[in-house]
Amino acid sequence: MRRLLFLLAAFVAATAAAAAAPQFEFLAAPQINLSLVYRLDKLTGDVIACQYAHNPGKTDIEPGAFGITVCYRSGDGATKQEPGDYGLVATRHEQEGGVFRVDYRSGALSICYLYFQREKQGDRDVITDQYVVCTPPYK
Repeated sequence: MRRLLFLLAAFVAATAAAAAAPQFEFLAAPQINLSLVYRLDKLTGDVIACQYAHNPGKTDIEPGAFGITVCYRSGDGATKQEPGDYGLVATRHEQEGGVFRVDYRSGALSICYLYFQREKQGDRDVITDQYVVCTPPYK
């Protein structure tokens, strides 16, 4: 009976520890002139990105010109994946805007980056949408 109680207590403790673990991981893009931070849901593998932007209609020197946070949704390959133990890894390349999403459980990895969807409007290309995309996982 004592052994059963011990095993039950150990299970409850392990479950509580797992529940207390943070669900999200954050990592800045390695590119040194880019204020982009990736957010990963460690359980589902979902990746979004956010960056600082100037407050529309404000200048940098007037009161209240703090700027805004702009976030970009998950696109192709960056949405929910198979359940896993996901993490983010950056390269040391100072001109790299993307990061690697790794699954520590399966060994799979993908490269994730901010994608700029462009459309031709007249004689110029215009950015119509921005979102995070990831390559298919490689094992």
